[in-house]
Amino acid sequence: MVKVTFLPANKSIEVAEGNTIFQAALAAGVQIESACGGRGTCGKCKVQIPPEDIDSKADSGEKFLSEVERAAGWVMACKYVVNEDLTVKLSEQKDAYKRKTGLEELKTIELAPSIRKYKLQLSEPTVEDQTPDWERLVAALPNREVRFNYRIAMNLPQVLHQAGFKVTAVLDGDSVLTVEPGETLEHCYGLAIDIGTTTVVVYLMDLNKGKVVDSGAVTNPQHVFGADVISRITYAAKGPEQLRQLQTQVMDGLNGIIAHLCQNKDIGKDEIYQAVVVGNTTMSHLFLGIDPTYLAPAPFIPVFRKAVQVEVRELGLNILETGNVVVLPNVAGYVGADTVGVMLAAKVDQLPGFTLVIDIGTNGEMILAGQDRILTCSTAAGPAFEGAEIKHGMRAAEGAIEGVLIAEDVQVVVIGGTKSQGICGSGLIDAVAEMAKSGVINLTGRLALRPKELEKLPSLLQKRLRKTEQGGEFVLVWSQDTSIGEDIVLTQKDIRELQLAKGAMRAGVQILMTEMGISQEQLDSVLLAGAFGNYIKKESALGIGLLPPLPIERINAIGNAAGDGAKMALLSTVERARATKLADHAEHLELSTRKDFQEQFIKALSF
Repeated sequence: MVKVTFLPANKSIEVAEGNTIFQAALAAGVQIESACGGRGTCGKCKVQIPPEDIDSKADSGEKFLSEVERAAGWVMACKYVVNEDLTVKLSEQKDAYKRKTGLEELKTIELAPSIRKYKLQLSEPTVEDQTPDWERLVAALPNREVRFNYRIAMNLPQVLHQAGFKVTAVLDGDSVLTVEPGETLEHCYGLAIDIGTTTVVVYLMDLNKGKVVDSGAVTNPQHVFGADVISRITYAAKGPEQLRQLQTQVMDGLNGIIAHLCQNKDIGKDEIYQAVVVGNTTMSHLFLGIDPTYLAPAPFIPVFRKAVQVEVRELGLNILETGNVVVLPNVAGYVGADTVGVMLAAKVDQLPGFTLVIDIGTNGEMILAGQDRILTCSTAAGPAFEGAEIKHGMRAAEGAIEGVLIAEDVQVVVIGGTKSQGICGSGLIDAVAEMAKSGVINLTGRLALRPKELEKLPSLLQKRLRKTEQGGEFVLVWSQDTSIGEDIVLTQKDIRELQLAKGAMRAGVQILMTEMGISQEQLDSVLLAGAFGNYIKKESALGIGLLPPLPIERINAIGNAAGDGAKMALLSTVERARATKLADHAEHLELSTRKDFQEQFIKALSF
C-alpha cells in the first residue's frame, strides 16, 4: 500500500500500488476536474507533484502538458500511476457561483405551501380524561384525518409532558412530520434544489414569507465521473456500488451546502421540513439512487415520469429526518423536472403568441409554446457550452475569459479581473462570434490560415493565427498575460466542438417550429433560461447562429428558471399541481427518430 496526500484539501488515502492519482482521489473523496471521467481524453485533470518525486518512467500524459508544466511537476491524474508515497497539489478554481444563485424575489404566486404549523395548547390528561396522547394531539388539529406516524408516536409522551402540553405540530398535508416543544411558528423552512449536470444550487426558503433566505452552490461532485449525463449513466450501469457512489457524491455536495446555509442563518436542520428538487431526468434518477441505465439507449425509458415523494430518511438529505423530498415530474428521458421548472417559472401556458424557451447547457432543452400546445425536445449539445472538451475551456470561475472583442487586436474580459486561466462558455460564444465577424474564421468555421486570407487581416491578428502539429489555432491571450504560463488559444477542434453544439440546438429549434407550423418570423419572444443565458451576449448568440435571427428586443434572459420553478412548487401546492399539468400537457419530440434532424443539423453548422 502507498499513501497519497492531497493538498490543499489535507486529505490522505492509502491505496494499492498501481492505482492512478485519479483513482486515489476518488477513493479519498477529493474533487479533481475531469470532463471524460478519467478516460484520458479531455486533458483537464492536471495536478502537481514535486518534480523531484516524479517517476521518469511513468506516463504523465505529456501530450496534454506544455514544457513549462512538465518542468513544474504537472501530470495528468488519470495517467500517472502511484507506486510510492506521494503528495499531490490540486489546482484551485474560485467558481463564480453568484452567477447561479441569487435572492431575487419570485413573481407573485399564491403562497400555499403543503407544510403547515399549528400552535396547540392541549389539556393535560386526568383520571376523568384518559384520552391517549396521539388522539389528544389529533383532536386539537383543524384536520383530524391525519395518518398515524409511528416515529412521532415513539417520543410523543416525553415531548408533551416536558413541554407542559404546549407544542407546535408540523404537518405536510395529512402527515404529521414532527411535534415541537413550545411555540415555533416563526421557524418554518424548506429547500428548493436545482441539480444541474455541472452545478448544484440550493435555495433556503422561508415558507411563512415566501422568500429566499439564503442560497449556495457547488460544482456537481459527480463531474469526476464525466462532464455529461451519458458518462455518468455508463458509470452507474457498472453496478450497484457505482450507482451508490454517484448518489453519495451529489448528496454529500448538497449536505455541504445545507450545513453552510444553516450556519450562516443560525437555523437548525430540523427546522427545514421539505425539499423540492428539479434536475434533468438522469440527475433526478441519480439523486434518488435509481438505476438510470436504460435512459442511454433508445427508446430512452426512465424508471419514473410522474412527481415522486420520498421520506428524507431514505435519502440521507441533512434536514428533518421525518420530512419529505418532492421531485417534480419529468417529460421524457432527456427532458426532465428542470425543464418542467422552467415551464412553470416562465408561465409558458399563459403567454400570448408563440414563445421559444431555450435552456443552454450540456443538454440543450427547448420548449415552444403557443396555440394551447407545448412542444419540447432535447439535443445532446455536448459539454462545449460548459467549457469542457475545449483545450483551454473551464467553468465560469475566477480567471475565465467571459467576453471577447476583436478589432485591430484582441481584448478580453476576465471574471474577477485577474490574469486569464482559460475560457468559459459565454466567452467561447463571444470569441467565435467575433472571429467570424472579423474574418479570423470563415462561414464554415475554418481558420483563416491561407496566405490570401491572412493578408486581409490586421497585422496583430495575423500573428495570432498559427499552425501546429495538432492543427490550426488562434491565440486569445499571450502567455505573459495568463496565470498558467502558456498562451490561451482556440483551436480548430474547439471551433468545431462549438459548431456541433450550436448546430444541434438550432436544428432542434427548427424542428419545433416545423412541428408547430410556424416560421421564425412568427416567434413573439425567445427566453434564455439558466445562468448561462444571463451571461452570453445576445448579439454573439445571434452572430454564431445559435438563435433564430430575430430583433434583439425579442430575446430575453430569465435567469435560473429551473430553480425558480422549484421555489414556486415548494411555496405553493397550486403551482406544484400546475407543474404536473404542464408535464402532462407537453408533447415531446424525440429528435433521434426524426428524418429531418440531420438535414437541419447540417444547415445549422455554418456561421
